[in-house]
Amino acid sequence: AMGSAMLQLAYGYKPRDPQDRIFKEARLTFHNVMSAAMQMNFFVNIFPAMLSIPDWFPGTGWKRIGREYGAQQDRAKTEPYEWLKAQVAGGTHQLSLLGSLLPDHKLISGLSPTERDNRLKEIGITLFGGGMDTSAHFLVSFVAAMVTNPHIQARAQQELDSVLGPAVLPSISDRERLPYIRNLIDEVFRLCPVAPLAMPHACFQDDVYKGYDIQKGTAIIGNIWAMGRDPRHYKDPEMLNPDRYLDPEVPRPPVFGWGRRKCPGIHFAEAAVFINIASLLATFTFSGKRNSDGQEVIPQIEVERNSIMFELKPFDFEFKSRSDAHYQLIIGAVNE
Repeated sequence: AMGSAMLQLAYGYKPRDPQDRIFKEARLTFHNVMSAAMQMNFFVNIFPAMLSIPDWFPGTGWKRIGREYGAQQDRAKTEPYEWLKAQVAGGTHQLSLLGSLLPDHKLISGLSPTERDNRLKEIGITLFGGGMDTSAHFLVSFVAAMVTNPHIQARAQQELDSVLGPAVLPSISDRERLPYIRNLIDEVFRLCPVAPLAMPHACFQDDVYKGYDIQKGTAIIGNIWAMGRDPRHYKDPEMLNPDRYLDPEVPRPPVFGWGRRKCPGIHFAEAAVFINIASLLATFTFSGKRNSDGQEVIPQIEVERNSIMFELKPFDFEFKSRSDAHYQLIIGAVNE
C-alpha cells in the first residue's frame, strides 16, 4: 500500500497489483541498495583499494554484482519516468511531484535536458524508497509495541473514542485533538528509529568538538538509536511511555535527522504515519496469537541484526475489528 502511494506521489502511477513490473523493479532497487550498503556484505566497503583489482582476478565477483545492480537501478529509474513523460506529452498525466516539475519548472529550467532527466529520475526513485520500506518497518514496530503493551493500546483507543466518537475514522485535521496518539507515535519512533544511524553528514569546515579534531569533509554519523536512549533525557529509556512527553523538557526524538540533510519528506511522513496509526487503532485491536488452549501468547520481539534500517524478525500476532460497527466502517472505507 505504501509503495503504491509513493509511486502515485512521485509519478501519478498506480500499480495494478503487487506483481506490477514498475513496482517490482523499484522494490528490487532498494533491496539491492540496502544489501550493497552493508559493510560486511562486500569487503570493498571496508577496503576501497580493492576497486583497483582487475575484473579477472579471483574473488572479484562483487564487481559483476555491482554492474548488475547498476543496470537494474537504471531500469527502475527510467521506466516510470519515461511513462510519465509520455503521459505529460499526451496531456493525460495525473497530479504528481515529477509531473509538476517536467514542464520546464523554474527549479530545473537552468539544467540541460540530459541533466534534468537524470535529476528527476533520481528524485522519483528516492521518493519511492524513502517512503515505502521506512513506513512499512515502522508499522511493524508499532504493531509489536501494541501487542506487548495492551494497556497503552487501550488508552489510545479510549482517546480516539472520546474525541471522535465510537466507530469513526480519524482525519488529518484531528491530529491536534489527539495528543496521546501523537505522543505514542513519537515514543515508538524513539524506541524503534527506522534509520538508527540516520544519514551520513559531512563536516563543512574544520572543527573541534569535546576534544575531537574533526577535519573538513569528515563523514559524521549521528547515532539516533543512542540519542533516544540517553537516560539524561529519557527516564527508563527502554520503557514505552507516551506520557514522558507531557514534560516540556523531554525532547522529541530526532528520527528525521537534522540540518540540511534532514529528511525532505518529513511532513508527508508525519501525516501518513498519523493517519495509518490512528486509523488502525480506531478500528482494530492487536494481540498475541492464541495457543491451542485459547491462551494469548505474547511474542518475543527480536531485531534483525544485518540491516541498515530498524527491522524486526517475524513474530506471531492477531488483529480483530473492535466491533461489528468497526467492521462495517472498514468495509465501507475499502469500497470507497
